[in-house]
Amino acid sequence: MIHSTAIVHPDAKLADDVEVGAYSIIGEHVEIGAGTVIGPHVVINGHTRIGEYNRIFQFCSLGEIPQDKKYANEPTRLEIGDHNTIREFCTFNLGTAQDAGVTRVGNHNWIMAYVHLAHDCQVGNHTIFANNAQLAGHVEVGDYAILGGFTVVHQFVRIGAHIITGMGTILLQDVPPYVLASGNPCAPYGINAEGLKRRGFSSPAIMAIKRAYKTLYKSGLSLDEAKAAIQAQLTEHAELQPLADFLAVSQRGIVR
Repeated sequence: MIHSTAIVHPDAKLADDVEVGAYSIIGEHVEIGAGTVIGPHVVINGHTRIGEYNRIFQFCSLGEIPQDKKYANEPTRLEIGDHNTIREFCTFNLGTAQDAGVTRVGNHNWIMAYVHLAHDCQVGNHTIFANNAQLAGHVEVGDYAILGGFTVVHQFVRIGAHIITGMGTILLQDVPPYVLASGNPCAPYGINAEGLKRRGFSSPAIMAIKRAYKTLYKSGLSLDEAKAAIQAQLTEHAELQPLADFLAVSQRGIVR
């Protein structure tokens, strides 16, 4: 299952059925789980662990050192879960000692061409990154988030679950769960109602999320007042808990 032109370090740990394409290079500290397919001309380095049934297309670079001047060859990591699709020319860097030391990608993510995940990013499950989405260091992305093509995210920004961004969006602040955001500077444009329907949210739940959105963005309340009002709405609609939790710990402020 390993092409004759591929270079696989003898200490790399690959499951028996892993496929490695022509001219790919697999480094010493790499682990790859069952059913994963590595295309041609892929380079995987560093302390990188890749789970099961992933498909990684040609010309990707995974597990290279961070683009961070403070990096001093610490044995930091890249961890990729199961059932991910990673398309052409993606670059995922290792973590840094200044953070948790690991860049992490969850399960069932659909990551299109030319996506960059910088050091210490934390990506959840079932996300979609369209072509050329770019994440700076320490960014967090919640489950089912969708980043439109050429979305660019500043370091330390947090992106909530079930959000969607328009093409060419520039994110300098946090995006709360469920929000549809777009532009430069980025602004909110409602909730991701269609995405919530597709994921089985009930009509009452979606209405409650719309009400919370209006509380946050349309009521004229200050951010602290809006937080308190949304907290009160939680008693009837548990779907608002992720939104309330997100707002409670936001450090950069939210797009408004």
